[in-house]
Amino acid sequence: MVDELTQQPFLDYASRDAQAYQRYRPHYPRALFDLLGAQLQRRGQGWDAGTGNGQVAVAVAAVVARVWATDESGAQIALATPHPRVTYQRNPAGQSGLPSASVDLVTVGQALHWFDLPTFYAEADRVLRPGGVLAVWCYCRCQITPAVDRLVEHLYAETLEPYWAPGRRAVEDGYAGLSFPYVTIPVDALEMEVEWGVQELIGYLGTWSAVRKYRTAQGEDPVDSLREALLDAWGSVSRRSVTWPLMVKLGRKPETLRKADT
Repeated sequence: MVDELTQQPFLDYASRDAQAYQRYRPHYPRALFDLLGAQLQRRGQGWDAGTGNGQVAVAVAAVVARVWATDESGAQIALATPHPRVTYQRNPAGQSGLPSASVDLVTVGQALHWFDLPTFYAEADRVLRPGGVLAVWCYCRCQITPAVDRLVEHLYAETLEPYWAPGRRAVEDGYAGLSFPYVTIPVDALEMEVEWGVQELIGYLGTWSAVRKYRTAQGEDPVDSLREALLDAWGSVSRRSVTWPLMVKLGRKPETLRKADT
C-alpha cells in the first residue's frame, strides 16, 4: 500500500526543462480519449489539472467543447501548446478557479502523485457536474529491447534511487495504492507507443525529475554517463518501438439523488 499523499509542498521539477518536456515526453494514445468521450453524459467543459505542456488538454479538446487547463509551473504554462478551445492558467491543483458543478470531465495525466490528494479530490468533486467523470493515469518504465531495458532499469532503480521523490512510488504501483473518490469504472489495458531513435530516448531520460536532482547534487549528468552503453545496446537499427503500459483510474461523480415518488 502506498502512503496517502497529503500536504505536499509544490516542487517545480519541470520548469527548468519545460522545453525538453515538450519535445521528448511521449503522447497518449487516441484510444484513451475515445474512452473518456464514450463515458461522458454531456460534452460541455473539461478541466485538465497539472497540464504541464498542455498535451492532455489539447487531446481532451477533441471530446469536449472547452477545456480549462491549469498547472502550478509558470514555465510549463508559458510553453503550453496553444489551442482555440483550451484556456491555460497558472493555478495549483487544488484551486481550479472554476465555478461549482461546471465541468463534465476532470483529467490528470502523470501528475496525480504530486498533488495534495484530499485538497485536489475536494476541488474535483466541487467542479464536476453530477454524473461527470474523473480520469487519472500514469506510466512508469518503458520497454524497448532486453539490452536497452536493463540499462534504463539500472539508471532508474540504482543510480537515481536516492533522488526520486516519495510520490514516485505511487507511479510504480500504477496508483493502485492511492485513494480515489468514486467507484472505479473498469478500463481495458492501454499503452503508449512511439517510434524513437536512441537520441530521443536519451532526451526523454533527461526529463526525469530524479535526473535533474542528480545533476544538481553531483554536478554531472547520469544520462551522459550512460550514453555510450545505450548506443551500443541500441545497435544499428535507426528507430525502435518504445512502449509504456498506461495505468488508468476512471470514476463517475454520483448523480444527484432524486426524491422518491410517494
